[in-house]
Amino acid sequence: MLEGIRVIDFTNYLPGPYATLRLVDLGAEIIKIEPPSGDPARNTGVPEGEETGAVFRAQNRGKKSVALNLKAEEDRAIALKLIAQADAVIESFRPNVMAKLGLSYEEVRKVNPKIVYVSITGYGTEGAMTELGSHDLNYMALSGILAQLKDREGRPVHPTNTFADFIGGMAASERILAGLVSRLKTGNGSYHCISLTEAMISLMTNHVLIEKETGYPYGVNVLNGSIVAYGLYETKDKRFMSMGALEPKFWEHFCHAVGRTDWIAAHFSKAEAGNPVYEELQSLFKSKTLAEWTEFGQRVDCCLAPVLETWELATFPYFREREVIYETPNGIRQVRMHGDKQVNQQARPPEKGEHNQSVLKDL
Repeated sequence: MLEGIRVIDFTNYLPGPYATLRLVDLGAEIIKIEPPSGDPARNTGVPEGEETGAVFRAQNRGKKSVALNLKAEEDRAIALKLIAQADAVIESFRPNVMAKLGLSYEEVRKVNPKIVYVSITGYGTEGAMTELGSHDLNYMALSGILAQLKDREGRPVHPTNTFADFIGGMAASERILAGLVSRLKTGNGSYHCISLTEAMISLMTNHVLIEKETGYPYGVNVLNGSIVAYGLYETKDKRFMSMGALEPKFWEHFCHAVGRTDWIAAHFSKAEAGNPVYEELQSLFKSKTLAEWTEFGQRVDCCLAPVLETWELATFPYFREREVIYETPNGIRQVRMHGDKQVNQQARPPEKGEHNQSVLKDL
């Protein structure tokens, strides 16, 4: 879909590389500009027997690597020549770093007025917090998202996934695509600044309005585990199933299938101690294993699905049949960004500076 679109990628670590990974899977040509030392993600969490860290290998397949020292005038000139032939630029330095390197949007648009330029920041480019260093956990905390993930004692739970990095990457790829569409309509390039904090708070639309109108801070109350038909239930083998039978038909399908039509009227009853339906449901789920309930959920249309662990994803029938997770020829396990689009499963992460000669010879 994006064949012929060239993006010059100055980003490191995770949000930016994830944004351009989503674009490369749509056919874009991504030229990754790395410092002479390489993207720091190459050296992050390097496992024994590997030369490059998993974070880099997971986000950078199919890209071209050009190593440049952007503090050197000659290499900065090369970067500008690449940008002159590109459709978009994405960068994730702190505010004003690209300006100090002579690669700000104002400088870049002189060589390519039609460029779509996206900056990924923590807190934007204006205001008291713009220069502060932060990470994913900080953006989740400030946006109110972390306060939605609490244990039974009301303490926020430390996530094991970096949601702000990935969602911010989606927001950045979305903005590149919007800029390209705008250019088709107007002929003009554009500048866009993505704040990871604001990308996260954009998930709080329901919560912010509901809290203003009712004082309730946890969004749509039937979705937070407070009713019997929408929640998590422990199984016989101490795993968990997710039930999402919000609509009456799904709850009725479940009740009929387990032979408890007397539960139908309790559809929206509270998931709390003292509610006999809730207590009986807990006992029912503990009477069968995760595998048994998974088979039940595949057979009965009642919005019932297993809580899968990472090691189960590649072999789960849905993902296996659609080849969402696959192995490259050199044994790197990858995840497709767009399940309905085929990808080049031969594509691998580039070596640092691997494409200097092939890319720069055209300059």
